[in-house]
Amino acid sequence: MYDKLTGLLDQLGYVETDGVRRHPDRTAIFVGDFIDRGDGHVEVLATVRAMVDAGAAKAVMGNHEFNAIAYATEHPEKPGTHLREHTTANDHQHEAFLLDVLEPARTEWITWFRTLPLWLDLGDLRVVHACWHGDSMLTIKRAFGGTTFPTDDDAFLEVLTEASTKGTELYEAVETVLKGPEMNLEAYDLPPFIMGGDKQRHAARVSWWHGEASTPAQLAVIPDSATQVDGSAYPELPERECTERDQSFAYDGETPVVYGHYWRRWEPEEHKDWTMMTACVDFSAGKKGPLVAYQWSGEATIDPVHFVKGQ
Repeated sequence: MYDKLTGLLDQLGYVETDGVRRHPDRTAIFVGDFIDRGDGHVEVLATVRAMVDAGAAKAVMGNHEFNAIAYATEHPEKPGTHLREHTTANDHQHEAFLLDVLEPARTEWITWFRTLPLWLDLGDLRVVHACWHGDSMLTIKRAFGGTTFPTDDDAFLEVLTEASTKGTELYEAVETVLKGPEMNLEAYDLPPFIMGGDKQRHAARVSWWHGEASTPAQLAVIPDSATQVDGSAYPELPERECTERDQSFAYDGETPVVYGHYWRRWEPEEHKDWTMMTACVDFSAGKKGPLVAYQWSGEATIDPVHFVKGQ
């Protein structure tokens, strides 16, 4: 969404000098998902990378960049297939990127995606694409040797294969950090739900940003539009204690976290996409919503007046 990106950078005071957008006093931090929607992939990627390379910005990996890496990487044990399968659904998800970014440039961008950290801990501020979860991050650091993929090709392929294989500890950790945790509804005697189609969903996203949440009613994200499979209203969520596993996702850190991923709606009259310690900046720019920034100025807790709404 190149027009929205340049519009917001203009609004924030990032002026282009020698091909790089810069601010005299600030550093931009991008929360990932640069690809797969819109028709300005090349321009967006070039803008972001130029800023990162010049020290005018930092960036973390989104699940779409991770998916693109796996989609482009042949499975080491299954010749002719890829770590992210080339199914009709996956082809469709990547279609805009595949059409907009042709070879050999696409391979070069995939290589750059590999250099992006999965999160940033800047001391007084934390940034992650989908979820800040210490246990998952520890698993990733042990496998990766840090917050980015190994630079050695053999080591990279080994950890990417493990991270792309369902059922492994590393797969679950990467899913949590880049896509957000989910809770099994059956564990709480709750039925599956459907929304906007006929796909049954047996798990609900966890609202990990609610640090004191401990029950399904507080932690489970069930959209208002969701119904049971038979079309009836979805039942009220119980107030009983969640499992230790599900409660572990609730963020209780004392450092503010900024994240993206969750396709929120901008509703300034009743803005619920922040807590004292967390702020989401994804307001569905790829679905006609605005591109939004949080303009952090060193505060120890999130202040919603620091959200900046672009186009």
